Amino acid sequence: MREIIFDTETTGLDSRDDRVIELGGVELVNRFPTGRTFHHYINPQGRAIHAEAQSVHGISAADLAGKPSFAEIAEEWLKFTEGAKLVAHNATFDIGFLNVEFGRLGHPPVDNGLVVDTLALARRKHPMGPNSLDALCRRYGIDNTKRTKHGALLDSELLAEVYIELIGGKQAALILDSATAPAQGGNNVRHIEIIVAERPAPLLPRLTEAERAAHAAMVATLGEKALWLKASPQEAAQALSS
Repeated sequence: MREIIFDTETTGLDSRDDRVIELGGVELVNRFPTGRTFHHYINPQGRAIHAEAQSVHGISAADLAGKPSFAEIAEEWLKFTEGAKLVAHNATFDIGFLNVEFGRLGHPPVDNGLVVDTLALARRKHPMGPNSLDALCRRYGIDNTKRTKHGALLDSELLAEVYIELIGGKQAALILDSATAPAQGGNNVRHIEIIVAERPAPLLPRLTEAERAAHAAMVATLGEKALWLKASPQEAAQALSS
């Protein structure tokens, strides 16, 4: 299974008028990062960056001078994400912007059936919150000290770790064999053989002779149809010890 964990940064909050100015993503195959990434800063073609947005991601108009337009990176993104699920935090926001950008180019919108929203997953798993990306990093012990500003690629890398925690992927990954692990990470998969050795001497019985005698006396009062009378001595001893 192939998934792209991605994030966008934009000039503002209105997907109909604002533009995507950064797009980043990381690839997972069977919950393993493959090392393949996508990242571009994007020229908004004259759309001003709102001060509130710039305070969040720190990207200025000067930073985007000479960067490609969305139209110039669109095909590269489509090839990178082809056939994969798209995973984002508050995915409605990011997908909304991508759909408008692709709409300008005549591309169809993203198939919602391929979209996974980690914010929705987090709210179901941790209904008391908080469920921001920073809060989830703290919850799962993921180092986000480099995240002084929002950034599409860094946030995607952090979200990939959060996503694996949200779906229990670390536990699931332990049972993957080389047939299901990605080729890039195959050398990191270890097969562990567990050998259970026999005890050199059996454990001492937990029941005393007095307890056994008391039980036998109790069974004798139950009549000929008592189920205890049908059990073998070994079965009865095992039941008493459990």
